[in-house]
Amino acid sequence: MDPPASWDSLRRQARKLEAQLDEQMHLYRKLVSTKADDGIDKDLESGIDKLLQQLQQVNSHMQAWVSSGGSEIFSHTLTRHQEILQDLTQEFNRLRSSLRAKKEHASLLEDFREFDRTRLDLEDGGGSYEQALLKEHASVSRSTGQVPGRKIYLSFSTRQIPFFFVLNRLAEYSI
Repeated sequence: MDPPASWDSLRRQARKLEAQLDEQMHLYRKLVSTKADDGIDKDLESGIDKLLQQLQQVNSHMQAWVSSGGSEIFSHTLTRHQEILQDLTQEFNRLRSSLRAKKEHASLLEDFREFDRTRLDLEDGGGSYEQALLKEHASVSRSTGQVPGRKIYLSFSTRQIPFFFVLNRLAEYSI
């Protein structure tokens, strides 16, 4: 972004970016409050990040203008725009954290539902214990893309099953 030639053009750019940010933040607030997992959140987040960076650049240009001998009125205007940027950034970070917490909560609930379904299958005789372990291992591997040892340890430690037994069974059936 090239530095504009006048204070008025900087002020207009700042107001324009603030208006765009208000609009985007309104959409983001609605997304956080309703959260339908449709993948739009990443696009919206990156758009807001970009606008915040642009507003920061405009504020930096305004700071340079004030530092080079601008009047006190310019200084007050700059302070107002800096406060708006700070408020928008704080709200965006708060909303992003809230959205991530909601996603994590939903993921944990889904993991619990899957575990509960597996447990019910076992109780109904829908498969052997070893098959259930393999299903859970595959499910954890798919959902996290990580080595599932820690999660399996935690899930089985709540059921009072020795972890070494679980590892031995998994090792027997692993390829």
